[in-house]
Amino acid sequence: MEDEHVCVDNLVEHLGLRGPGIPAPGAFYGVFDGHGGSDAACFVRKNILKFITEDCHFPNSIEKAIRSAFVKADHAIADSQSLDRNSGTTALTVLISGRTLLVANAGDCRAVLGKRGRAFELSRDHKPSCSVEKLRIENLGGTVFDGYLNGQLAVARAIGDWHMKGSKGSACPLTPEPEFREVRLTEEDEFLIIGCDGLWDVMSSQFAVSMVRKELMEHNDPQRCSRELVQEALRRDCCDNLTVVVVCFSDDPPPQIEVPRFRVRRSISMEGLHTLRGALDSNV
Repeated sequence: MEDEHVCVDNLVEHLGLRGPGIPAPGAFYGVFDGHGGSDAACFVRKNILKFITEDCHFPNSIEKAIRSAFVKADHAIADSQSLDRNSGTTALTVLISGRTLLVANAGDCRAVLGKRGRAFELSRDHKPSCSVEKLRIENLGGTVFDGYLNGQLAVARAIGDWHMKGSKGSACPLTPEPEFREVRLTEEDEFLIIGCDGLWDVMSSQFAVSMVRKELMEHNDPQRCSRELVQEALRRDCCDNLTVVVVCFSDDPPPQIEVPRFRVRRSISMEGLHTLRGALDSNV
């Protein structure tokens, strides 16, 4: 098990931050799917939030701060004397500031928003075979063989894995830079699911959202929902690491969805009426 995760429900309280541009309470979540050992995933879990909040762009330009933090974590692993620089990890973080939710993703973890029972994916799986990633890889001199980057790695973006990278700062097919998605939360947005690829390999985003919504209506416990998703994935013969975080945006359980009943009215044209009347008259 090489996965790690972080959950901070009150960012201001956790960091002791005060000042303009940091709407209270704020929140921060992340999942990190390690490979080649647990060093990279553990390091990123312990340091990524610190790297974000200590960046000169935080909090005025949070996206720049997060991008810089991902790269800083990557370089720190390369420079470390105590970490296995060949270990690696995917990383997906979620920062909530007021009603703004910002997802940063490097790898194949996934964030899915539950909106009144519908699933909306807020991240893109960075598989080497994905057309966008494949083009980027090949433009930088890499190859994709049987779905693997340079025939070795099943993801196109990751922190660490320095046996597959050149010198720091050089362009490389395997990049730690995240892709971003920002949304403005509304009353329809009920919860968020973030999980590593082990979950999404065996169930669709819509199935996960439907399952979580049903369970929340019964017991309203997001931690229990996370465990139930893991158990469902195991029942579906998942053979990968499993990490799932469910975040609710309200203290109340999701409401029952009322399905409107439509009154169907049928009409017939004048021509059709005449045709029908003629047919009836001929049978009299």
